This record gives sequence, C-alpha cells and structure tokens, in this order.
Amino acid sequence: MGTQLLRSLAAFLGFTLLATSILHAQRPGGGGGLRLPPLLMQSAAFEDGGIIPQKYAGRSGVQPGFTFSNAPEGTVSYAIILHDIDVAIGGGTDDVLHWVAWNIPAAANGIPEGKLPEGSVTGKNIMGLNAYVGPGAPPGPRYHHYVFELYALNGTLDLPPTASRAELLAAMKGKTVAKAAYVGRYRSPAPRSPS
Repeated sequence: MGTQLLRSLAAFLGFTLLATSILHAQRPGGGGGLRLPPLLMQSAAFEDGGIIPQKYAGRSGVQPGFTFSNAPEGTVSYAIILHDIDVAIGGGTDDVLHWVAWNIPAAANGIPEGKLPEGSVTGKNIMGLNAYVGPGAPPGPRYHHYVFELYALNGTLDLPPTASRAELLAAMKGKTVAKAAYVGRYRSPAPRSPS
C-alpha cells in the first residue's frame, strides 16, 4: 500500500475509534468521554413544550414554580434565565430577556410559584425591572418560544442586582456543573371584535 493510503486509513480508524468512544460514553453504563449530568426541571404550571397559560403572561403575570432534580454532587446554587428566542433586538442577535435570577439555594430543590427562595437575587430584565415579566408575544399565526434555562453552579455569584445577562454568563464560567431547559409557547389572545 502507498504511504498516502496508509495515512488515510489510520486517520479513518482514529476517527472511528473516537466516535465510538463518545457514543459509548453517552450510553448508560458507558465509561469516560462526555458525561453530561441529567439535570431536570419540571413545572405543574404547563408541560415542557406546552402552551403557557395567561396567568403567567405579561407584566402582571405570576412567576411559575419549578422543581429541580438530579443535580450533580457539589451543586451549591442555581441561576435561571428566561428569554423569548423568537425576537432579535435592535438589529443584533440579542433576544428579549424576561427574567434572570441567581444564587437560588440548591437546598431549595426548586422555586415556588410567585417567589424565589431566600438568598436568591433577581436581576434586571430587558425593561430594566428587577422582576419576572411573563411572555407577551402579540396575537398572530405563530407562537413565540420562551426558554427557561437552568444552570447548576458549584458556588454562589458575587453580582449586584444591576448585573446584565452577559455579566451573569461571564460570572458562571468555570462554575457551571450542569444545565437544563424548559420551553413554553405563548401568543396573546386575539382582541375581541366589537359587538
């Protein structure tokens, strides 16, 4: 065999072994490779991928409750980011940030409806409010997708309530041990036609 053919065969075999080891690591009982902790978040407010009820929408909407489970050992706190991924702001790539919170104690195993556990910090959303602001997509033919991103952290964050989403993400680097997401869909009810 020629030298070029042997090199190509060696490269192919090396790639095949790497791909096999990654796939094996992702299966239950697989060893080494990518080990992604199965962090979960669940809510009684609406199903993952389901329609968000009006109760949780708009500026006066109630923050839904969530339970967290399967956090990796060493999880100290959680952070949550809620954003509408169907909107681009000001010609850029930023979307609409509805809610951001961090230092949610791991011992709480979640957040109750309408409030956060003691010690949690609520940051500023796109409107400059330190509050949960629910979905507000206009009526129309399609729903917007609202993503609740949950981060498990191996410490707490020393951030002021004025911190931006970019500052939160930067502060979480090196401290994030797992991540989960929960998605809801929403569009505002169509206006009633005059009678």
